[in-house]
Parts: sequence; structure tokens; C-alpha cells
Amino acid sequence: MNTLKRSAALLAASALAISLAACTTGSQQSEANNQGGGEALSEADLAGQTIGFIPGVNDPFYISMQCAIEETAAEYGMEVSVQIPEQFEAAVQTPIVNSMIATDPAALLIAPTDGTALQPPLKQAVDAGIPVGLVDTTLDDPSLAFTSVATDNELGGAAAADALADLIGGEGKVLVIAFKAGASTSDARQKGFEDQIAAHEGIEYLGAQINDNDPAKAASIVQASLAANPDLAGVFATNLFAAQGAATGLRNAGAEGDVKIVGFDAGATQVEQLERDDVQALVAQKPGDIGRQAVEQTVAELTGGEVTPEIGTETVVLTQENLSSMQDAIYQESCS
Repeated sequence: MNTLKRSAALLAASALAISLAACTTGSQQSEANNQGGGEALSEADLAGQTIGFIPGVNDPFYISMQCAIEETAAEYGMEVSVQIPEQFEAAVQTPIVNSMIATDPAALLIAPTDGTALQPPLKQAVDAGIPVGLVDTTLDDPSLAFTSVATDNELGGAAAADALADLIGGEGKVLVIAFKAGASTSDARQKGFEDQIAAHEGIEYLGAQINDNDPAKAASIVQASLAANPDLAGVFATNLFAAQGAATGLRNAGAEGDVKIVGFDAGATQVEQLERDDVQALVAQKPGDIGRQAVEQTVAELTGGEVTPEIGTETVVLTQENLSSMQDAIYQESCS
């Protein structure tokens, strides 16, 4: 079995294991949470209720998630209030949380930009009787949330390691460009990559550098790394901004094609880069699945149903060879 197929099998097995484990505890978790503190609503009572949604930042991944949240909420007659941070920063997101609390939504779905810094304001939301669900990212102590729906990012990172190893023939130097220190998703992708790349004995891992969601900084990292390591063979970029910048850095250094890039996420810009061969593989998440399942869990929480405390969603590796058959994996640019 080649490494890409092995990673896909591991991803599917992990998702099944998480689902089975969650089913055994969902009933107790639902009873324990009851965050709102009030009586359970009937499904008919959901009409007109509002779900607050605070993504991490404005990008195609979160746009795709927002579209699914709005579509699923509409099936129950619910509305969605969306407030989007301009930057993936706790200092920017925290005031938005406070503003959302003041509107008293029926529930709040959020992608915390920092697992430590967002803990206190989200506890305030719960204390105010607003159930909190986590999407994509998590908290240092996620027990305050009624559910957490996210990609299995460690296995996604492992899939990226195997994809990059295949692209460079199992030999050479590689580095990681991580988008944010302290962001649970970035940390998990990096860990998954590091654990899996160690299994490829012919590959030398140069470590990870942070680009703070800045494509220009990612470009500078790649150019500096090439100057120090002219034999650099591959880069794993942990989100779309890192991948965009890495491709620019290689182009500026005249190293396109010589150094392979595996990105994480599948926005339109990245897919165009894949088609141009600026990026050779993309690990695509399923933000629509995250959004849909988050709303279903919210409905269960509000109506006294069985809540699944943790849900893991899968990833898929996109290449030029399979892109035409994987169009549904490409992220949306808008909900219209």
C-alpha cells in the first residue's frame, strides 16, 4: 500500500473510532452540559432562534463552514449571526465574543484563535447561559463546550508528511511553515507531520517556523531557508496563507519545481497554484461537514437530545492527477 493510501485508511479509521467512542458518552455529556440552564426547546421552538458564529478569520475555509452553518440552521428555521475577526488574533476575537454575548444568542459556535486566551471570555458566555460549541480549533480546557467538531489535524499532518515524502522520492531536507503558535490546529498539523516524517529515514527535518498567517513572511522564510540550505527538497505549509507565501518565495528564488510544496486547505487560489504546479499537493479539509455537524449538535443541545462531545472529520489529499474528480473538496469563496 503506498503512503497516500495508507494515510487515507488511517484517517477513515480514526474518524470511525472517534464516532464510536463519542456515542458511548454522548448521553452523559448532554446531561452534564445543559449549559443554557433553561428548559429544553422543541424543534418547533427553534424557529427564530439565533446561533452566533465567530470564525477564526475571513478565508475560504471559514466561508465554506459559514455557508454550511447557515444552510443547516435554515432547515430548522434558525438564523445565524456572524461576526468575523479581521485577523487570526485573540486580541481581535475577544471583543467580538463579548459583543456576541451581549446579543444573547441561543448558542455560540466559535473557532478560538488561542486556546488559552479565549478560555475566560467563553466561560463568561457559558456563565451567561449561552451554550458554546467549538469548531475547527479548541481550548486548553474544552470541557466548557457542549461539542467540539474539527478535522483530525494530526492525521492530516501525517498525510502531508507521506505526500511530501512521495513527492521528493523519500530523500532530502524538508521544513514546516506553521501559521500560528498556540493555535491548536497548527500545532496538531505540525505534530502529525513531525511524527510521521520521522518514519522516512532518508528525510532530514529542518524544523518549523511561524509565519503568523502572513504570506509575505512565509515567502521570506522559504527564501532564507533556501539560502541556508540550497538542497532544500520540500515544504509543508500548514494553511493557505503559508502555502501561498511558500510558492511566492520559491518563485522569487527561482526554485520553482526544484522544491516541492504540500499545502493544507483548498481555497481557489491554492487550487490554481496546484493546477500551475506551484504547489504539488493539498491536504483539503471538509469545512462544510464541520459546519453541518456543529449545527446538528447545537440543535441536540437546545432540544435536550443526545450530544456528541467530540467529532472528527476527515481530510483528502488533492493532486493534479485526482483534482478533476475531487471538485467538491474545493472551498467556497462566498455563500451566494
